[in-house]
Amino acid sequence: MAVNITGVIVMVVFYLLVLGTGIWASFKSKRKQRKSGATGMEMALLGNRSINWVVGIFTMTATWVGGAFIVATAEMVYMPSVGLIWTIMVLLAFSSSFIVVGVFFAKPMRERNYVTMLQPFQVKYGKVVSAGLSLVSIFIDLIWVPTTLTGLGGIMSVVLDLSFSLCVWISAAVIIIYTLMGGLYSVAYTDVIQLILIFVGLWVCVPFVMKSPHTLDISRTLMNNTLHAPWIGQLELKNAWIMTDDFLFFALGGSGYPSFHQRILSASSPATARLTCIIAAFLMFTFGIPPILVGAAAASTDWNQTTYGSPSPYERGEAALILPIALQHLTPSFISIIGIGCVAAAAMSSADSALLSASSVFTSNIYKNILRPQASDRDSQWVIHASVVVVGVVGTSLTSLKNSVYTFLYLGCTLEDGVYVQYAPVKTISMLSTIASILLFSYLASVLFNKGVLPEKWDVFKVKAQHSPVPLTPVGGAIEENEDESKNGPDSRIDV
Repeated sequence: MAVNITGVIVMVVFYLLVLGTGIWASFKSKRKQRKSGATGMEMALLGNRSINWVVGIFTMTATWVGGAFIVATAEMVYMPSVGLIWTIMVLLAFSSSFIVVGVFFAKPMRERNYVTMLQPFQVKYGKVVSAGLSLVSIFIDLIWVPTTLTGLGGIMSVVLDLSFSLCVWISAAVIIIYTLMGGLYSVAYTDVIQLILIFVGLWVCVPFVMKSPHTLDISRTLMNNTLHAPWIGQLELKNAWIMTDDFLFFALGGSGYPSFHQRILSASSPATARLTCIIAAFLMFTFGIPPILVGAAAASTDWNQTTYGSPSPYERGEAALILPIALQHLTPSFISIIGIGCVAAAAMSSADSALLSASSVFTSNIYKNILRPQASDRDSQWVIHASVVVVGVVGTSLTSLKNSVYTFLYLGCTLEDGVYVQYAPVKTISMLSTIASILLFSYLASVLFNKGVLPEKWDVFKVKAQHSPVPLTPVGGAIEENEDESKNGPDSRIDV
């Protein structure tokens, strides 16, 4: 198969559009900085906390709506072991994470003007603990980069017939360039363009996929499908715990994603921060509808009659690429090219968030707080740029380990017919066990230090109760404790 020249030209135009938007936003950022007198670091990481609610909604939604989201949603619906029911559960869980963040964290985080999500932990537990948590946060962002770029590389390599690595590295280069130039402003404004392209482009592709002469009516194959397993999936009582487990994992675990909080902290006001979270919850679910329909159509297609041939993508182990395969073989070529642009836009909108999030955590929580507290604003800007490049290059390198975009961790399984099947809610059990362990060992350490069993020099986290002296106020020849504590009785009076 020859390289799709038309598709390559369209993608070049699309990439130039995104890059041009990022460059324009970088100039806008510099003008804002000169007018406001903001530091370069605050402008790069938080946009001088001036992101309005319109741009905020787009960039908040883009934290989840990425290449992995689009490709994996279609894959989940197509997979017989997952189906529509589990897909809806995952989408609701991710939407719920927006609600959780908006209701409980958006207002207090924005009111306190934190720079990163981890600053409250620094205030409470100190720099050492905060630095440890920062490393975990950076690792999460580092893993998220290849996760979202894998979806992009897969679809571009299938439809354009270009090398997977070439597609990924060119895309990563564009993302790194505009993120370096404009920081949060470039990321936020390119998110606006990218989400518009995703929404319009996917809805253009869906009718062509569903009306393919080789595809059955998806309403007929929902429950009874002779070509493939019914795409509704299975809802069985024995899976109730694992479904609950996964829902809590995505809903509560997702609410700790650093990019969420970076968008919150860049909002123009606490009210704007909360509003963007709530609206993004509904928009994210809306963006999941087109890939659901593509996955359903793919499950209802007689692939033997298409140019793809037999066996089906599932039987060939290519379910992870079902969205690009459906676009390539069930739509005209010019429509499949539009679909490529959609996934490219989606991948960029999430990858740039991860790059900026990782660089902000490293610069603010590790470099400025521990490695070099006296660093100047210019030094910090260089560290931000270096972090973006390093995370981008390392994360993109990890795409060589490409596999299914959607995976589960099967732990706590039972053996059925020689196959291990997971039913236990291991993620929820792990979370509750961790909370219980923290409370138990924290209490035990406090008792041991306060009773002198352990020497105080070992108390690196300052868990021993510190009894500060009570402020005293002179009252007529005597010194008395403050008014509130003097109400405790005559013993509170100290004569001098």
